[in-house]
Amino acid sequence: MTTQQAMEALHALPRLGSGKPGLERMKNLLAHLGNPEESLQCVHIAGTNGKGSLAAMTAAILTAAGYKTGLTISPYVVDFRERFQIDGEMIPPRTLASLTQKVLGAIEAIRQEGGEEPVQFEAVTALALLWFAREKCDLVVLETGLGGRYDATNAVPHTLVAAITKIGYDHMELLGDTLDKIAAEKAGIIKEGCAVVCYPDQPAEAMGPILTAAAEAHTSIITPELEDIRQLPGKTLENRIDYGGYQASLAFPGAHQANHAAMAVEIALALWREYGYEISDDAILQGLAAARMPARIEVLRRHPLLLLDGCHNPDGTRALAETLQKAKYEENLVGVLGMLADKDYQKMLEILAPCFAKVYTVTPNCPRALSGEDLQKAARFHMDAEAAATVPEALRAAVRYAEDHNLAGVVVCGSLYLAAEARPWLLKEAEK
Repeated sequence: MTTQQAMEALHALPRLGSGKPGLERMKNLLAHLGNPEESLQCVHIAGTNGKGSLAAMTAAILTAAGYKTGLTISPYVVDFRERFQIDGEMIPPRTLASLTQKVLGAIEAIRQEGGEEPVQFEAVTALALLWFAREKCDLVVLETGLGGRYDATNAVPHTLVAAITKIGYDHMELLGDTLDKIAAEKAGIIKEGCAVVCYPDQPAEAMGPILTAAAEAHTSIITPELEDIRQLPGKTLENRIDYGGYQASLAFPGAHQANHAAMAVEIALALWREYGYEISDDAILQGLAAARMPARIEVLRRHPLLLLDGCHNPDGTRALAETLQKAKYEENLVGVLGMLADKDYQKMLEILAPCFAKVYTVTPNCPRALSGEDLQKAARFHMDAEAAATVPEALRAAVRYAEDHNLAGVVVCGSLYLAAEARPWLLKEAEK
């Protein structure tokens, strides 16, 4: 099996199960693979926004401390192998192909036995856990896919730290239509006695279910104090922070990322305090500075600006808009926007409107995409909007418009699917 065949086989599996939510399918799959999860010690991250950034920071700190660290992220942006990393290196193509065969073999055995077939995310998660166990990782940082309680990643038994990033409105058809319902699902990753680290600016409505879950698991919650998180002076879109004396320059712009950095520090301190992992202050600072993730308010070029963000819901969009406004870019940018039809795109457009002099709308490469034409019709009530036939066409037009009108640059945002398609083009443009 080639790497390409492996990826196609995994993507051919069903996205959602037919039965009621639960972990039985996942546990059955892991049992057929020899229960690799049993040997892993985990940091588990759930929440609506910021999971990937927090996971990257945490994993980078643990690697800097000398621990062999596995990392899962979801979704990937450019390369499917981004989903599986050890010490910042993606899974080798041959390993991906051979472990996919093993996972598909287990799925075939389950079919033969008449069991319920695992879904795509379960197969991908099982593959990651199998690789981490084989490589004898000291610690594993797991990002949930969706929710928490019934997420495939929640089949791991040894959660040392559960971290909950900011709760917002997303995937409401599956998780519930209020913040407390969504938070209750996310808080399902909290296990008996594990340390819990919470986002410092969590909406009050979300805190109730998180506190309840922690109390039921006989553990307390560590929440960084907002007044202890300071943003230090720096260049435009530079993010220099101080959290309790830990001063670092983050690769991720935005005040919200300072909050994630504070969480990453608290996760490291909890691993040291509660479990005896040796994580020095130097390792914490090195990890915070080294952490990288594509399409998280990613600055690909400063002058003229080329910025890529995978924001795909109102909270993520608000974080981007606030970052751009703080950098004094109001109405001095051209946007390339692509959004999915099942997202709250009307609210996202409203939030983004003050940032752009003009936007080009496109259709992301996803079956759930809102067409560029429909997005243009919605956007024109908020800003000067023009639909483009393809993503490269929109990118070229945006760069040209910014040059012709002496604007500060181009921002591409609205969906991770759009980010995946645009990033290679933007990287080439940034090199000019």
